[in-house]
Amino acid sequence: MKKIILIEDESSVVSFIKKGLQELEYEISVALDGNSGIKMVENNDFDMIILDIMLPDINGLEVCKEIRKKNKTVPILFLTALDSSENIVMGLESGGDDYLVKPFKFIELVARIKSLLRRSGHSNGADAIEVENDENIYQFEDLTINDYAKKVTRNGTEISLTSTEYKLLLYFLNNPEKVISRAEILEAVWGVNYELGTNVVDVYVNYLRKKLDNMDDNKIIHTVIGMGYVLKKP
Repeated sequence: MKKIILIEDESSVVSFIKKGLQELEYEISVALDGNSGIKMVENNDFDMIILDIMLPDINGLEVCKEIRKKNKTVPILFLTALDSSENIVMGLESGGDDYLVKPFKFIELVARIKSLLRRSGHSNGADAIEVENDENIYQFEDLTINDYAKKVTRNGTEISLTSTEYKLLLYFLNNPEKVISRAEILEAVWGVNYELGTNVVDVYVNYLRKKLDNMDDNKIIHTVIGMGYVLKKP
């Protein structure tokens, strides 16, 4: 049974989500404010976090940042009544993996949950026992990802990535030398076909470059003007 924490202060929303997910055999914990949510995440092992942005004490963006300081891999789904592109991008940039605008249909919430759990390796159903082998190792030039251990190294140096940065880099390594559009990246990494006019892909590529490249002549993620990005030799 997958464990999900819902950090939400609206009682009607809590009741609606908790009842529906329990019927689908998820184990649901609830925190009614941000500080309580942070403490519960620190003291428990959750498979996923559903996080409202508008909370009574500290907002969900700050809660997300605090959680990401200690846990970079747990999937975080934002709930927000603020549907502007700027607010959504702020949520993703603070460490969130996806968002859902209120009001929403329960079936859409379930679809987002399943997508995030699947992408993070916590999908429902029979959990396969994965053994580290060559299929879990991705390599390009001096960059290596061990997908079993979720470990990234370049030239022997380990690099710490957030959950979203990791998924973005893994997508590049699965498509070396291929020019990938921003729309393709949004769909593959965030799991939803966003129509936001957002620059979140550019922001996250920039994050990756800062962590991967220590000098100008060893860049491996290149911009193809008007088309997207490509992983290729420096």
